[in-house]
Amino acid sequence: MTDSPSPAPGSIAWHDLTVENAAEVGDFYQQVVGWSSEPVDMDGYADFNMVEPGTGQPAAGVCHARGSNAEIPAQWLMYVVVADLDQSMARCREMGGKVVSGPRAVGKARFCVIRDPAGASMALYQTEA
Repeated sequence: MTDSPSPAPGSIAWHDLTVENAAEVGDFYQQVVGWSSEPVDMDGYADFNMVEPGTGQPAAGVCHARGSNAEIPAQWLMYVVVADLDQSMARCREMGGKVVSGPRAVGKARFCVIRDPAGASMALYQTEA
């Protein structure tokens, strides 16, 4: 995720894709949409920030389906900001959804991946825990 100012609750903070072959899929998106790739050290391997042409700003991530990411579905996943991650996870469960992965810390932030009652997945992201 980027170090830009904290987005407001309800806004989309990030998109990423978690797949078995992140380097190959990252190359695919470099060729198809024109992103460049920056490695992100993950303690023994690299995930990738995909960088928007002309701006030098990360546009999305392509991640390996390893370790704590192994259960994340292979799809473009959006991260939606919530004010209180624990409250949102509880509400998700109450409303018939499921917490698929997490919660996990990313610096001072936390996130989890949920699945709604229809089977669609997204991430909930609390900027400051």
